[in-house]
Amino acid sequence: MEFVHLTYLTGNPAYYQKVMHIRKLLAKMDRPNGLYPNYLNPRTGRWGQHHTSVGGLGDSFYEYLLKAWLMSDKTDTEARKTYDDAIEAIERHLIRKSNGGLTFIGEWKNGHLERKMGHLACFAGGMFALGADGSPDDKAGHYLQLGAEIAHTCHESYDRTVLKLGPEAFKFDSGLEAVAVRQNEKYYILRPEVIETYWYMWRFTHDPKYRQWGWEAAQAIDKYCRVSGGFSGVKDVYSSNPTYDDKKSWHRYLYLLFSSDDLMPFESWVFNTEAHPLPVLHLGNITLPGSEPAQRKVDHCEWNGNFTVTAAGLPISTTLHLDIFPDSPSS
Repeated sequence: MEFVHLTYLTGNPAYYQKVMHIRKLLAKMDRPNGLYPNYLNPRTGRWGQHHTSVGGLGDSFYEYLLKAWLMSDKTDTEARKTYDDAIEAIERHLIRKSNGGLTFIGEWKNGHLERKMGHLACFAGGMFALGADGSPDDKAGHYLQLGAEIAHTCHESYDRTVLKLGPEAFKFDSGLEAVAVRQNEKYYILRPEVIETYWYMWRFTHDPKYRQWGWEAAQAIDKYCRVSGGFSGVKDVYSSNPTYDDKKSWHRYLYLLFSSDDLMPFESWVFNTEAHPLPVLHLGNITLPGSEPAQRKVDHCEWNGNFTVTAAGLPISTTLHLDIFPDSPSS
């Protein structure tokens, strides 16, 4: 997404071409069970160990296939087809339902499914909901429901802790359901993925439980993670006397969750994996590689200490502030 946006801003096709080169190479490779392993040897061009995850190491790949299609104003059909095929394989080989009825996404390691889900994989609930529209075979309702089930499972991972904050990873095995087992998986470092899924599910369903769940998380973060300099992660979400670590993050999705739908509407914006908004590149305003950069008409100029230019030619009108003479008085 970022590289395509760089090509759009600069008119330099090199960024876009690098992305397409990698995509073409991946399309030619055999994929075990239709899945993309997390490791690829950059020298040999072959897969490394066959470890496939929708969480750490693998998450953004699937997310960006879908978002590349959305960012292209739904014209990048190759990205959409690759996404749909990958999601079908994920559902067939990685998604399971626990004995207690919780839908989770496991990890494929060395030929078998590990019944463990990472906090990072909780973003997938929002991804399934975001990709529901445009799904093949009229499966939009199915993927929206799948997103809701993942959101419910990840909420349970929070609700089953003392602090009401989710662990780094949680298991579904030996009678355990959505609970961390190892000490090194009990920490919480202000990861945003669960809130991210709540936000997407809220936008698509307006079910008030998603805002309620988000508010529960916000209260827990404020109670247990607030420190003098901001917010910190905690080392054990199952302890009533948590200790802090030095991990810090931001929760932009909490702000979005409690904002109106006309703030950053999906028709105009796509969020990258770090919740930074990038504009949808509508065909009427985009210069694709191989053609001349678009000439953007300046609609308005003014001098008020800064030189302000309002120009058309972007998905929305954009104002650029150029500090040409930052020390000069207004005149």
